[in-house]
Amino acid sequence: MTKSENVVWEKPAVSRDQRQTQNGHRSFVVWFTGLSGSGKSTLANAVESQLHAMGCRTFVFDGDNVRHGLCGDLGFSEEDRKENIRRIAEMTRLFIEAGVIALTAFISPYRADRQKVRDLIPEGELVEVYCDCSLETCEQRDVKGLYKKARAGLIKNYTGVSSPYEVPENPEVVVDTDVLSIEEGAATILGYLKERGFIQSS
Repeated sequence: MTKSENVVWEKPAVSRDQRQTQNGHRSFVVWFTGLSGSGKSTLANAVESQLHAMGCRTFVFDGDNVRHGLCGDLGFSEEDRKENIRRIAEMTRLFIEAGVIALTAFISPYRADRQKVRDLIPEGELVEVYCDCSLETCEQRDVKGLYKKARAGLIKNYTGVSSPYEVPENPEVVVDTDVLSIEEGAATILGYLKERGFIQSS
């Protein structure tokens, strides 16, 4: 519940429809979820690069980048994780109102939190992408050395080690990042976006 009192939503002078018309494409959210090391950020950036080359207005929200600023006051407890996702959901909603395609790369481990995101975004305008990758592969990649620290007890509440990850039950897209290359994964996502009319086929 909001603690803000006496606030009224101000209707913008330029509508979302007008912004989408100017941009030449729909605005929507592509929400990447999966374990650390499953390829979320890499895939999000690969998809953004292709969308940008097509002339789309885009922005990638990366988990680490957001925690440098907007969510820099949050830790990794369950409550802080929930608040982290809530803030990002609100931010992405503003971006799609601005006519931008928002791509997010967050572990977002809890189904309930991901459902809250889905409830906040207008129906049919969120594409959940599950980066399906085994814990073993994610640990082998471990480019940041975080799994090793978590296994040693140096990091608490680490998803996949000491904190749960709840696999999505009905994501729009599943990318098996254990098997598929980044190029193949990006092609899978773009194929879905074209097939469902989010972007125009070239």
